Amino acid sequence: MPTGIHKKIRSCEAGQLPSAIIKLKSGWVIAGDTQPLQGYCVLMADPVAADFNALSEEARAQYAIDMGRVGDALLKVRGAIRINYETWGNQDPALHTHIVPRFADEAQGLGVQTPRQAYDWSAGRVFSPEFDGEWILQVREYLKKYV
Repeated sequence: MPTGIHKKIRSCEAGQLPSAIIKLKSGWVIAGDTQPLQGYCVLMADPVAADFNALSEEARAQYAIDMGRVGDALLKVRGAIRINYETWGNQDPALHTHIVPRFADEAQGLGVQTPRQAYDWSAGRVFSPEFDGEWILQVREYLKKYV
């Protein structure tokens, strides 16, 4: 049964997902549907895999490398001080990792919590091509060398 990840990947391939950033060797990078912390991205394995352990060792290595490269891009482009990586797959059982930049100016106490604990994601600002377009272009440009 196709998951939301399958649907987003199909939209990326068709050029119909405004939040699509770039296709790396292991999968698609997209901006998060909400942006509680601007720069929040998701890496979705393509081809879709049930989870990290379903990948071959070579595919695991590539996925981890690509995940780190997205983090490197966010450190540079967004001026983040660290990156949080979250791979769950409980609701949408297809391998995807939430890549969240963290910033020095976050309110006291929030920066030490996981992003999901610190912020109300249902109340987060919705992704906007107009508002998020500049950092997306910068992340895409940074990652082009790894395609």
